[in-house]
Amino acid sequence: MRPTLLSRRSFLALSAALPWAFTARAASSIPVGLELYSVRDELKRDPESTVRAVASMGYTVVEFYAPYYEWTDAEAKQMRQLLDDLGLHCNSTHNDASYLGPEKLPRARDLNLILGSKYVVQASSLPQTSLDGWKSVADSLNAAAEKLAPANLKVGYHNHQVEFQLVEGKRPMEVLAKETMPNVMLQLDVGTCLEAGSDPVEWIRQNPGRIHSIHCKDWSPDPARGYSVLFAEGSADWKNIFAAAESVGGIEYYLIEQEGSRFPELETARLCLQSYHRLRASAVREPRKFAGEQAR
Repeated sequence: MRPTLLSRRSFLALSAALPWAFTARAASSIPVGLELYSVRDELKRDPESTVRAVASMGYTVVEFYAPYYEWTDAEAKQMRQLLDDLGLHCNSTHNDASYLGPEKLPRARDLNLILGSKYVVQASSLPQTSLDGWKSVADSLNAAAEKLAPANLKVGYHNHQVEFQLVEGKRPMEVLAKETMPNVMLQLDVGTCLEAGSDPVEWIRQNPGRIHSIHCKDWSPDPARGYSVLFAEGSADWKNIFAAAESVGGIEYYLIEQEGSRFPELETARLCLQSYHRLRASAVREPRKFAGEQAR
């Protein structure tokens, strides 16, 4: 049987459509969660009701932050049961640097295992004045990764602005990426990357296979707005960020994060998720139109 030959018009149409067919599948298959720092006051006031409210909005993943470390085993098990009942997953936790140190790491390990986490993420670091200081941070991450490996837990590192600000002519995040083991996740905070003057898309492409989760936090250069903008109201190029994350970054899940807005915390979380779904849907529709134009 002779192979079917594509016409040039058909080939161009197919070539234009294929990357966006991937995006369409990714948009529906990659979970979107909430970094619970976004609803920190509500979570402190009533953890169970807050988690229930987050689930009812349509989030499927949550990320607990540092105060979880103070839970008893019983409290952690109660939260895990609630997550299971609601169909939520805790893929990762955010941790103070000390939680990954030798004294506190065993407790962090035990709590993360109860919660069903995969990644124990260090939430940034104290600023280091030299590249050697940042290499020491990388060494501590590697040491924690080796200790957690027998429990099938992995280490992650979350950037703030400081990791993208030059030290001795180099960005500390470049040092951390180079000096940590490949299985250490580089959890990208988009907003702080932007504020520091770096390009999130470029960073993802420079570190293929290591951006397993992203904090979808927007930012505006307008000082009056800053981090108070909702998702997709700031300067982040989300469509290309998602495209890079899904083509080379190794993304496993997204996390909406909000530091505070003009709306109450839970309403902010709901509005951000709605904006996320609208943007994802438009990213799928618009390229189909483009593909049709290429075929003509």
